[in-house]
Amino acid sequence: MCGNNMSAPLPTIVPAARKATAAVIFLHGLGDTGHGWAEAFAGIRIPHVKYICPHAPTMPVSLNMRMSMPSWFDIYGLSPDANEDEAGIKRASENLKALIDQEVKNGIPSHRILLGGFSQGGALSLYTALTTQQKLAGVVALSCWLPLRKSFPQVGQKPAVVGSANKDVHVLQCHGDADPLVPFMFGTQTSEKLKTLINPSNVTFKSYRGLPHSACPEEMIDIKRFIEKQLPAIHDE
Repeated sequence: MCGNNMSAPLPTIVPAARKATAAVIFLHGLGDTGHGWAEAFAGIRIPHVKYICPHAPTMPVSLNMRMSMPSWFDIYGLSPDANEDEAGIKRASENLKALIDQEVKNGIPSHRILLGGFSQGGALSLYTALTTQQKLAGVVALSCWLPLRKSFPQVGQKPAVVGSANKDVHVLQCHGDADPLVPFMFGTQTSEKLKTLINPSNVTFKSYRGLPHSACPEEMIDIKRFIEKQLPAIHDE
């Protein structure tokens, strides 16, 4: 996942129950690993889909007093006007694009690959989908935000930055309305921004009453339905 950074172990993979004709690449949040999400996807697995849960490299994180922990990029603050680690976000996004390319080489076309992530991982997935020329099957963005949002066209501008490959991509955004870390308002504002960058009818925002900065069974069912819709079985399997 992380190119020449040897501090990140190989992704945890939930293999398809039969021949894999589609894949989900799902990125965990700050300070976490891919193991828990691999277990979650094993619980809702679809037979022809392979689930790839990479592990972020360990790095000092400014938000947490420069303590080292798994992180896709540095985070300076959680307020909307906080500075962002632009170089780190772009580097992580390139690594994610390389992981997509690897799956394409393995025989799964990019339009049969769905990106997703929770919190920081969801942010990176959204950014990558909007900047890559790889046509994707969809994005699952949980409890997250759009990083470097000012680098994207403002309303009324020509969409010069957004990768035209994904202007019609389907996005499922999920957010708990009791999230103390990434406020619910960040989620709703991100959803509104996404609707100006891609086909607005393809952006689905779901809220979960009383859910803090975590996932819940109802949300996992919604995710499974979205994956089934965006990555249907191929009939000659």
